[in-house]
Amino acid sequence: MKHLAILFLFLCADPALAAEPLVFSCARTEKNYTEVYELKISTSSNNQKAKVFVDGRDLDRSDDLGRQTIKSIVITESTILISMETYFPPESFDGVKYGAGSVITVTTINRSTGQLSKVETIQGGILSATLGEGTKTYQEQCTIVKKP
Repeated sequence: MKHLAILFLFLCADPALAAEPLVFSCARTEKNYTEVYELKISTSSNNQKAKVFVDGRDLDRSDDLGRQTIKSIVITESTILISMETYFPPESFDGVKYGAGSVITVTTINRSTGQLSKVETIQGGILSATLGEGTKTYQEQCTIVKKP
């Protein structure tokens, strides 16, 4: 059923909706701490792949500490869907060795309410040891700053 909903979003995506980047101001709250950040989303064009930026940082990145890739971005009139994969190599921290790990993230934004839902599946590595292995769901609130 989940895959059917994603397929529906792909089929209903309107290229005209995605011509200009969308910019949001988002707030993430946990316990007594609130973090506000800028989320910028641009879809692919003939010469550039789809991109997501958080406070100006490109989330598509690769270095010695791991690799993070935006797999797809689908924009419809009502919803934005972002799929991202992150992989990190084995590491050692404070004398403890951790194996390689991965995080698969699916983010949806309801364009009319600004409700952002993030589903992360953590497997292995230091994140599994600190946050726990498995699927976590987060809710955040966003407001549009720049419409296309």
